[in-house]
Amino acid sequence: MNEIQRRRTFAIISHPDAGKTTLTEKLLLFGGQIQVAGAVKSNKIKKTATSDWMEIEKQRGISVTTSVMEFDYNDYKVNILDTPGHQDFAEDTFRTLTAVDSVIIVVDGAKGVETQTRRLMEVCRMRKTPVIVFINKMDREGRDAFDLLDEIETELQIAVRPLSWPIGQGVRFKGVYNIYEKKLDLYTPSKQVVTEKIEIDLDSTDLEKNIGDSEAEKLRVDLELVDGVYPDFDVQEYLKGDLAPVFFGSALNNFGVKELLDCFVEIAPSPRPVQSEERLVKPEENKFTGFIFKITANIDPNHRSCVAFCKVCSGKFVRNAPYKHIRHGKVMRFSSPTQFMAQKKSTIDEAYPGDIIGLPDTGNFKIGDTLTEGEELHFKGLPSFSPEMFKYIENADPMKTKQLNKGIDQLMDEGVAQLFVNQFNGRKIIGTVGQLQFEVIQYRLLNEYNAQCRWEPLSLYKACWIESDDLAELEAFKKRKYQFMAKDREGRDVFLADSNYVLQMAQSDFKHIKFHFTSEF
Repeated sequence: MNEIQRRRTFAIISHPDAGKTTLTEKLLLFGGQIQVAGAVKSNKIKKTATSDWMEIEKQRGISVTTSVMEFDYNDYKVNILDTPGHQDFAEDTFRTLTAVDSVIIVVDGAKGVETQTRRLMEVCRMRKTPVIVFINKMDREGRDAFDLLDEIETELQIAVRPLSWPIGQGVRFKGVYNIYEKKLDLYTPSKQVVTEKIEIDLDSTDLEKNIGDSEAEKLRVDLELVDGVYPDFDVQEYLKGDLAPVFFGSALNNFGVKELLDCFVEIAPSPRPVQSEERLVKPEENKFTGFIFKITANIDPNHRSCVAFCKVCSGKFVRNAPYKHIRHGKVMRFSSPTQFMAQKKSTIDEAYPGDIIGLPDTGNFKIGDTLTEGEELHFKGLPSFSPEMFKYIENADPMKTKQLNKGIDQLMDEGVAQLFVNQFNGRKIIGTVGQLQFEVIQYRLLNEYNAQCRWEPLSLYKACWIESDDLAELEAFKKRKYQFMAKDREGRDVFLADSNYVLQMAQSDFKHIKFHFTSEF
């Protein structure tokens, strides 16, 4: 129970460029995992962000895949998942949210709430995940703090309660008053050093000495307003996912981050029960259960290895112990399970609920697989969405056919994109959620598998999985649409509709066929 109580597993999510990866770095700085933070965009420092390790991530300065990092802080063990903000990789982020107990949302102080943040918040609301909001970039000119809070309430449909309050912003930014601890934090811009805290009584004249007369008066008025407008902070409301505490700061200048972390480890939930198809699995049960939520190929370019990320849901995971792989129905042992610090990993002997472990994968795992000590369980809620962009993938170098096929197979296992084989002409079709995915696939095939592909245009509207109890009607449908029928990697029937009109006509003509837009049914 002690081990479960001290675990904190969370994801950091936001719109691209709001500062997720920078915030992750500063948290690692406090956890003592890195000694110096690499400025993400600076060309003078040739260090890139710790959590972006793929070649393509370093070139573009964006995160392409979720990375997992763990560190100890005070008496807590913190597991961070830094997710890609770019919407072309949204699917990776949605899946990651199934493996965490709480979420920190980063909002850009100048831009406010953006589209991608809204979509991610919907997933949190569906799963009742508790969220904390960090309003970043207070050292730049931005919007009024009250306006930002209003926007968060309306756009994300959640009640908010500020636990810290900014004093000025941009060039006039003096610091933050920490409402949670009743302390004043003065701002000195520095990427490496942590600022000093001053204990101050709000009614005394010390406030004026530190931040000046006009700012002191404004702070007192603001804080009265905050107390008048927003409800008192209630931890239970936060844990239910109905109230979001808000912090202000600047991740790049390492300001306001420690307050966030201190409050976070105190109030955030320890690992929570997970719903499986059969029953609710509680973390304190004796027997081990876990599920695979992500697979990554080639973390280490020198070894062509895949790693499956497994979230421990209950019991204790022990190295070399026999565990049952439910989908294959066979027993497996893992001699070198690992824990991560982005790309660096170390072998572990045991893991507890809330931990994320890496299991070496030789093609045994798919996303959503369950491991147990023998009980038949199936964890659900790991969707694959219907892709919105399609291209034919063709081999650009006939001598490298084998490498290309292996590369496509491994990348599809990761869930980067989806592969369909057209039944009419046997050509391979790749479907993705965003344009950038095609570039990532082409780049990784060349760099990691030494295979060249080229894309050919294909205009399709949607791919839908079809099934029916009326087999005769299903056959008739397949005959009529045989040019647009494909199979996915599981061998299921997929109908490739080339326009919305065609799809609606098919749905009205064939009443007994069900059309599904996610692969879970």
